[in-house]
Amino acid sequence: MGKTIAEKILSNHSGKDAKAGDIVIADLDFMIGQDGTSGMAIDSFRKIGAKKVFDPSKIAIIIDHSSPSPNEGVSAIHKKIREFTREQGIKLYDIGCGVCHQLTPEQGHVVPGDLVIGADSHTCTYGAINVFSTGIGSTDLAAGMISGKLWFKVPESIKVNFKGKLPTGIYSKDLILNLIGKIGADGATYLALEIYGDAINEMSVDARFTISNMAIECGAKAGLMPADRKVLDWVDKHSQRKAVPIAADGDAKYKSVVEIDVTKLEPQVAKPHAVDNVSPLSEVLGTPMQQGYIGTCTNGRLEDFQIAARILRGKKINKDCRLIIAPASKEILMEMIKDHTYQLLLEAGAVAVTPGCGPCVGTHNGVPSDGENVISTANRNFKGRMGNTNAFIYLASPATVAASMIEAKIADPRKYL
Repeated sequence: MGKTIAEKILSNHSGKDAKAGDIVIADLDFMIGQDGTSGMAIDSFRKIGAKKVFDPSKIAIIIDHSSPSPNEGVSAIHKKIREFTREQGIKLYDIGCGVCHQLTPEQGHVVPGDLVIGADSHTCTYGAINVFSTGIGSTDLAAGMISGKLWFKVPESIKVNFKGKLPTGIYSKDLILNLIGKIGADGATYLALEIYGDAINEMSVDARFTISNMAIECGAKAGLMPADRKVLDWVDKHSQRKAVPIAADGDAKYKSVVEIDVTKLEPQVAKPHAVDNVSPLSEVLGTPMQQGYIGTCTNGRLEDFQIAARILRGKKINKDCRLIIAPASKEILMEMIKDHTYQLLLEAGAVAVTPGCGPCVGTHNGVPSDGENVISTANRNFKGRMGNTNAFIYLASPATVAASMIEAKIADPRKYL
């Protein structure tokens, strides 16, 4: 019997002929922490009695969740991280560099065929470039930093096929929301997604990151895609490391197969307070909105802002709305300035914050008020996610968010394209 991508990568890194259900101890190619989790990882590292990390070149810590610091408690954690990274020679991305899940592939730390962990649940993002990457806890990050290894239970895989050509106004965010709505928030718990299809082939690598990023929102350990020419060219541009692309065998065994015809899709919206509470746009059109947010590790890339700028060009954010934008990295911000995307969005009335997680986690920027509705390109809309348990978060594509900011209500982006 052939193997899935997950089975092959975990076999390669454990030296074991591993199949789904096996427990393996595997060598790690890279690992990350962020400011919300790395303080605890450092504490665990000290408590274990470790003196040195196994290889500082294979570790990065990114200060992105509360960046810049909103209070003295967070500042103390940031100081602890800065001191630890200096002591250990670990790569630090300090405030304003961007979001961990943008920086890790953008800066060339991961390549196809890698096995990667991160103390953040959306580490699955790198599956878009054929990396088995998964989120772990702070104690596991400490163990990985010390040993360079971690144990894994090899997951079964679900094969997902997005077939058909993308219609105008339909984007990667619509595809992944539709999938999560179909299979549910626990539909892939402790499984890996293997994602294929003509619609995926048509997409840019940036758009594919959006889909893999949200694999965790249906419970998946990883959201894996094959390394086609687009991926390999993208990786060659960003990394000096050698890629070892991994493809599934033709006779690989899957737990199930899900097929979605994208030609029939309309824009999708996840309603409060669950990511799988997904409706087609037509069912929520006209819902009043007070705030919009474009950014995050899901949709904070140049392409996302270009789509929004195309809709908002020559128009103004409705006086009853606020639109906050947060580029996913400083590099993306610089590109937005060069091609005038940044200027177009600011002229429309958008408010820009530091490259990083911004309002997504609700620790400082853009906390909504009681009873307010927010439409966001983020990956989660749990109660209280943006900092107020009495607010309501809707998730949608950058195009839908931009259109909704013109009308101060959920609007159809297709009429602006």
